[in-house]
Amino acid sequence: MRITERLTMLRFPVGQAYLWRDGASLTLIDTGAAGSGAAIAAAVRETGLDTAAITRVVLTHGHEDHTGGAADVRSWHGAPVHAHHRDAPIVRGETRHGDPVLTTPWEQDLYDRIVPGVPAAPPCPVDRELHGGDTLDFGGGAHVIEVPGHTDGSIAIHLPAHGVLFCGDTIARADGQVILGVFNLDPDRAADSMRRQAALDVDIACFGHGDPLVGDAATALRAAAAHL
Repeated sequence: MRITERLTMLRFPVGQAYLWRDGASLTLIDTGAAGSGAAIAAAVRETGLDTAAITRVVLTHGHEDHTGGAADVRSWHGAPVHAHHRDAPIVRGETRHGDPVLTTPWEQDLYDRIVPGVPAAPPCPVDRELHGGDTLDFGGGAHVIEVPGHTDGSIAIHLPAHGVLFCGDTIARADGQVILGVFNLDPDRAADSMRRQAALDVDIACFGHGDPLVGDAATALRAAAAHL
């Protein structure tokens, strides 16, 4: 799904990822579940480039539906994988993520229907461990924002020059409504992280689950955060 000339969404059976284009260079944000490599390669070709154009992979957190394709993509041409230092051990396969706090019967049912079917992610080296306040060299300067709660090492990526925010799973969109992401390790911290993202001036918000908000995304984010 082409969102803008620079931004493409890749939709998988569970969740999604994004390609950001700077000229002949691509940044892949999240990688889908294990087995997503072919779909990622096809999406890259649709941009008119080849997989060698992926110059970095940024993982918003360590869950399997976001990290499963990372090892494949890195193996193609050595694109360095970036993840927050708190989730990096999960990506490397050194430890597992904690179990979420499921707060409603609806969330429990959703978890039981989706999570058992997501395959384990192959371990993947992390070439750069990120911290809040880091700036990455794409999109006119990509700001790394620590947004813990979904996992301890969840991050959002903000491109101020383009008004774009990649939220990972900290915020989602379901039935057209912006909501706090589900399956959170710490729901209270996740809510605080959503509020901090809602304070940003963004035009496009890209979620790990649900259609992006395109056009004055900040207004919708702030309205949703006000009801937490």
